[in-house]
Amino acid sequence: METKKIHFDNMKSWIWIAILILSLVFILAGTFELFQFENPKLNKRISAVGFFLQVIYFSKMFWYKNYVQWNKKGAVIKINTWSGKSLSFDQIKKTELIEKKLIITKDNGKTVTFDLNEIAESDTQKLNEIIVKNTIANSL
Repeated sequence: METKKIHFDNMKSWIWIAILILSLVFILAGTFELFQFENPKLNKRISAVGFFLQVIYFSKMFWYKNYVQWNKKGAVIKINTWSGKSLSFDQIKKTELIEKKLIITKDNGKTVTFDLNEIAESDTQKLNEIIVKNTIANSL
């Protein structure tokens, strides 16, 4: 059985931050017509490029079958599904990794389970470490 990888994105990549800032500049420049062009439709095209860059940025999660995006507040985890589960680190009470299943128990008693059967062992461990490390950091 071939193991699958998880794409990890901790949202600190300067390239993606630059693309997001550039998209906002294009949207604002095109919308408020900060530059005068002979062709008036050029401002609309500049704005459209900005919106297209935002579509690229916010669609990253859908490019990968297994995807984890996190920051210091929480994570979005998508494993073998079309949409991801959003978790806030300060609401996590307990995390268990039992027989290739990651079981996360929230403060309210609800559990979220991820089946990691087909996922590479190194990625399984990394996912667990990210959740545990950030949960501890937020509980201090």
